[in-house]
Amino acid sequence: MRIFLYEWVSGGGMLGLEGAMPASLLREGSAMARAVGEDCAKLPGAEVTLLRDVRVMDLSASGCALLAVDSAAERDALLQEHFAASDAVLLIAPETDAHLAKIVGEAESVKARLISPGFSFVQIAGDKNLTSEALRLAGVPIPEGLVLEPDDPLPEEFPYPAVIKPFDGAGSEDTYLVSGPLDAPPPYAWPRRLERYASGLPCSVAVLMSRSDALPLPPCEQVLSTDGRLRYLGGRGPLTGAFARRAQLLALRAVAALPPAIGYVGVDLVLGAAPDGSEDVVIEINPRITTSYTGLRFMTPGNLAAAMLACREGRPPIAPFSDAIVEFGTDGLARFSGATR
Repeated sequence: MRIFLYEWVSGGGMLGLEGAMPASLLREGSAMARAVGEDCAKLPGAEVTLLRDVRVMDLSASGCALLAVDSAAERDALLQEHFAASDAVLLIAPETDAHLAKIVGEAESVKARLISPGFSFVQIAGDKNLTSEALRLAGVPIPEGLVLEPDDPLPEEFPYPAVIKPFDGAGSEDTYLVSGPLDAPPPYAWPRRLERYASGLPCSVAVLMSRSDALPLPPCEQVLSTDGRLRYLGGRGPLTGAFARRAQLLALRAVAALPPAIGYVGVDLVLGAAPDGSEDVVIEINPRITTSYTGLRFMTPGNLAAAMLACREGRPPIAPFSDAIVEFGTDGLARFSGATR
């Protein structure tokens, strides 16, 4: 089986674009590419191929073929070749500037056999405002929010503290915590979303989606920076008991509010103080592999890549998970029972 994995940042997505590769997105993207690639390579008969931007010297994935690209033209030619020739294609890219939607659209245009979400799902989940509206219409709890145009000041009548963020952000880029209308977040040339800050336990739930089923994986607590930027620093999981049940049920409601999808989807949410879950809210939906994958893969003796392939084939994915605590960072390293794995 020929499996093609394309991670946009480490795989040459920025070739031909101005500016340096964002360090945080490169670190997380490389970690996801390595983890998913190595899991795919463990599958019987798998031949796994990744692209590598020639400037990313330290990208590695045991058992995978890495093809170095040094121009946008070379990258695009290889993408088209592998989209058409591969038995399974998995795409990872930031939602910023619709990079993920564009690459998914290109893959679908040549009928690539995707094992990651398709365009109809990505188009909505990749836009935080469209996602919020879809969730609201479906009755899924979300933070109170509104749209700010580029020249709009922070409104006086709003339940602060609040979070201001772009519609298409990834990795907390251009995201700021504001305490009141007198705060002055950096200007932004496009509309943004202002949302009431949700206090509680930030966590994420990965959901494996097939044509007939949706399986929530064990929820993981998120570690976020406290500098007002809410940067993702890593995670810890699994959550268990009532917290886990609340998170998983809310994640399932969230993905059900969007178009059908295949493969791995990440749901970010906050569990509030109310034991009955009445204060729990969904923050956003990530239409792709998330950094939590690098920790979740150590919580199960199964293979999450195999589960994603099963999603495409329509079989309900089933994998046992352990309650043993795993801590993981944005670099792909995980600590299990005190040992780095």
